[in-house]
Amino acid sequence: MKLHIIQQRTLWWAISGLLILVSLLGMGISWQRVGAPLLPGLDFVGGTRLQVTRLCTTNTCEPLESSVVRSVLAEQGLETSIIQVEGDVGQTVSIRTRNLTVDEASELRDSLEAEIGPLDPSATQIDSVGPVIGRQLFASGLLALLVSFAGIIAYLSLRFQLDYALFAIVALFHDVLVTMGLFAWLGLLFQVEVNSLFIVALLTIVGFSVNDTVVIYDRIRENIALNPGRHIDDLVDDGVNQTLARSINTTLTTILSLVAIVLFGGETLKFFALALIVGFLAGSYSSIFVASTMLAFWRERTGNAIAPVAAVEAEPADEAS
Repeated sequence: MKLHIIQQRTLWWAISGLLILVSLLGMGISWQRVGAPLLPGLDFVGGTRLQVTRLCTTNTCEPLESSVVRSVLAEQGLETSIIQVEGDVGQTVSIRTRNLTVDEASELRDSLEAEIGPLDPSATQIDSVGPVIGRQLFASGLLALLVSFAGIIAYLSLRFQLDYALFAIVALFHDVLVTMGLFAWLGLLFQVEVNSLFIVALLTIVGFSVNDTVVIYDRIRENIALNPGRHIDDLVDDGVNQTLARSINTTLTTILSLVAIVLFGGETLKFFALALIVGFLAGSYSSIFVASTMLAFWRERTGNAIAPVAAVEAEPADEAS
């Protein structure tokens, strides 16, 4: 069965527009609440994270109440700290606050133990990152993303044409925004933070998505060379259908391993794998339904829907030389 994506491109663009709108809405709300589009982790803003686990002497321990922990923090002058109750039975609490000295962290731990009961010393974790290092990590991550986008534009412009490159970048922005939007809502609803590993996930998504786009673009270019005089809409439809099975199979086989990490991996890798799953799905969607259809639309609007035969025949000769 042949997929006619050009005929329904308005639908594909509407779906993408809705996803981006929801993502921007989540990032906007997050910006109003925490001053950032995503809930920044310790890596980016600096501070101290204290994680403690209460020892349960019975099987009927009630889950920890964040209000109780908040009252202890208020006594220490740390009422603006971020609190997250974790674990399957709600006996672990993670606190992110300003930079604490060793004595302040010990005092806070003792106060928590006095209020909520004995704590498991082997499960206590205290991590600290200075604000300067946090800003440097954020700047380095942002620079890495910008450099990757610039490199992709240069590569695709040389291998294909400038319009190919621009619409590939549009598709990449789509993938990044959708992934960031999901984590913006996770931060708002479940206090999920993003750290330097999230930047790694975004860079991986960019690489995966542009690879899928290049495969489709390459087939479209081949179809243009082999079928001079045909309309760009037909050539794009053919190119997408010829690479559709490859795109779906590659994405699904990759996602299967990531799902296993989400289900059985640790807390750190779980959200990293989740970001990759969302980004890879968005990348496959944008490569098939956004980048290709926008290229066809642009060629049609600029009067290049049908390539001249002479120009098409000259292109392979230029490559051969």
